[in-house]
Amino acid sequence: MDDGHGRGDVPRVIPATLSSVERLAAELEEHGLADFQLAFVLGSGLGAFTERVADAHEVSFEELADMPVSRVPGHAGRFVVGEVAGTRVIVQEGRVHLYEGWSAHEVTRSVRAFARLGCRALVLTNAAGGLVPDWPVPSLMRVVDHLNLQGRTPLLRTEVGRGSPYDGELGAALEGAAEEAGVRLFKGVYAGLLGPTYETPAEVGLLAKIGADAVGMSTVAEALAGQASGMRVAAISCISNHAAGVTAAPLCHDEVVRAGAVIAADFCEVLERAVPRLTAAIG
Repeated sequence: MDDGHGRGDVPRVIPATLSSVERLAAELEEHGLADFQLAFVLGSGLGAFTERVADAHEVSFEELADMPVSRVPGHAGRFVVGEVAGTRVIVQEGRVHLYEGWSAHEVTRSVRAFARLGCRALVLTNAAGGLVPDWPVPSLMRVVDHLNLQGRTPLLRTEVGRGSPYDGELGAALEGAAEEAGVRLFKGVYAGLLGPTYETPAEVGLLAKIGADAVGMSTVAEALAGQASGMRVAAISCISNHAAGVTAAPLCHDEVVRAGAVIAADFCEVLERAVPRLTAAIG
């Protein structure tokens, strides 16, 4: 690398006076992770989509000074940039969570950095517990709205939420892709809880009564930050298990990761087929 003064192999120094978001955006750009208009964040056990990225260039979270690192199984912790269906995208495989002790601003740092680098649309994915007994496990659900029960917000004092952050046109693009792929895509409301414990049957019963169809411990803050940063947002949940009390089956994180592997082919097919539709939607 040349620093502009004829000295090779001198890394560019990112000023400490920049905000953490600005510094992360600069680091991503420095590592060649730029020039994309579409971003994906992959949840627990859903990393197989990175295999659909052509001409891929990847960087681990640990290589970036301003990117928090997750220690949760099923979250590889890397960024992959390349082409999917002819569109340049960035894929974030893994995320950090509020229940790990990170703040809402730290959890959403990468999302805001994507926006700063010119990204126009954000597709969030997660593994979630299903509250609808008739839905098979595993299956896929397009998030049409959420319940923020995490007691946290990533919004700054100058930012005001604008209703549901989930874009109807992007959601329709996901539905069209699922239909084309022959994959059933349910629609529902995602309840975001703080975690890290799974919900009790009593809590699940309450969530169902107030309109939730799935429950998890992520996504909400990222969706709010994405919308506030000017991106259009869509989200898909992998219903990896029935929530506590819906069936008698015990819950464990290993089951969540296994469910992601089972539905990986359908999940990846829907996302790959959605890329041209999402690209057309954002113009």
